[in-house]
Amino acid sequence: MTSTAQAPQSGAGTAHPEHLGHVIFIAAAAAMGGFLFGYDSAVINGAVEAIRGRYDIGSAALAQVIAIALIGCAIGAATAGRIADRIGRIRCMQISAVLFTVSAVGSALPFALWDLALWRIIGGFAIGMASVIGPAYIAEVSPAAYRGRLGSFQQAAIVIGIAISQLVNWGILNAAGGDQRGKLMGLEAWQVMLGVMVIPAVLYGLLSFAIPESPRFLISVGRHDRAHEVLKEVEGDKIDLNARVAEIEHAMKSEHKSSFKDLLGGSFFFKPIVWVGIGLSVFQQFVGINVAFYYSSTLWQSVGVDPSQSFFYSFTTSIINIIGTVIAMIFVDRVGRKPLALIGSVGMVIGLGLEAWAFSYDLVGGKLPATQGWVALIAAHVFVLFFALSWGVVVWVFLGEMFPNRIRAAALGVAASAQWIANWAITASFPSLADWNLSATYVIYTAFAALSIPFVLKYVKETKGKALEEMG
Repeated sequence: MTSTAQAPQSGAGTAHPEHLGHVIFIAAAAAMGGFLFGYDSAVINGAVEAIRGRYDIGSAALAQVIAIALIGCAIGAATAGRIADRIGRIRCMQISAVLFTVSAVGSALPFALWDLALWRIIGGFAIGMASVIGPAYIAEVSPAAYRGRLGSFQQAAIVIGIAISQLVNWGILNAAGGDQRGKLMGLEAWQVMLGVMVIPAVLYGLLSFAIPESPRFLISVGRHDRAHEVLKEVEGDKIDLNARVAEIEHAMKSEHKSSFKDLLGGSFFFKPIVWVGIGLSVFQQFVGINVAFYYSSTLWQSVGVDPSQSFFYSFTTSIINIIGTVIAMIFVDRVGRKPLALIGSVGMVIGLGLEAWAFSYDLVGGKLPATQGWVALIAAHVFVLFFALSWGVVVWVFLGEMFPNRIRAAALGVAASAQWIANWAITASFPSLADWNLSATYVIYTAFAALSIPFVLKYVKETKGKALEEMG
């Protein structure tokens, strides 16, 4: 199923205005999975210090509870395609919605640390499924003329989900008197933060009943009449539906099912292009971006910012993330992928370097000196802005375009797996590294941002304006 983004485009006319609104609704409903992806990934930011206090655990154990969701993410992403090919995209979304709901309830009402970790793995599995199913489904139901714009709904939904989770956390903290463990509705505030995700999870499940199954899946299981109906819904009745179905069938039969063996070759196990994809994925994570989304409240509190303000800064950072993502969506096809990546790398080096400098100063009265505090705060927002307008979007565009057709699906799977592993490494190591030396930790992230510049210059080829068939 991972090759669905290359669904045939010839013969697919533009949607007529009366159909476009319906198509937008379908894409937005599917992108709710992306919203939950962002929400569930970032909501833990508000609970980190409360979990540390509630269970009296050190940084290493705390990091494992936070990072363990990423194991579920990797498993969910690896298996979602096969599940969707067997039972359909819509059923896969519904399973994901159920898992999000169960994870939210379980995380809000844990008996002990071990079952909190279990609920986070389940939530991670749902994130992994949503990360695969949303983009694939949207690509399969979108008319060719609108596929790029509708496909961007997923990334937009993710960053909005991150922002809303931080806004909700901030509101709940204020309602609990600024105490993450303050009582609210009979629970501690952090439990309410994790439990609120039930609302968008249930909404996602309900919306999945209001949208049609993918024509591609319907054709694969022999339901041609229903595929005709769905194609008429999304592309209008002025196209030749029989020809469109035949085109999809032909494309499915002629697709090369790439396997892991196709990636082998060259001097270092994988083909060079596969290593470039892995490198892009690893650099995207090793600049420490998810520290900003999983640990920012903890980070600010560690340098003397009070909890309420730290939660507010987490929200403002996520708003900057949305702005940067919009900038990337506007310029990725105009400026090109490679220049945008280089601009982002330079900006990240500056932001991370300034954070490292600010955190190198000793706390005075439990806080950073005023100048260093403001520099750290502004630099953190600069870092997130430059990441979002470049590597946050560009890496996914590169991974979807850079591989030859015959290995694209398998290579994308390996690169995405590398990304989850790198994400886990950064997430699991940050609390212990921060305890050791916060400034040195940011020097490490700065070094990776700096190394990404020669990596892009030397190894990454521009894919703007090239047909997928041109990738050699």
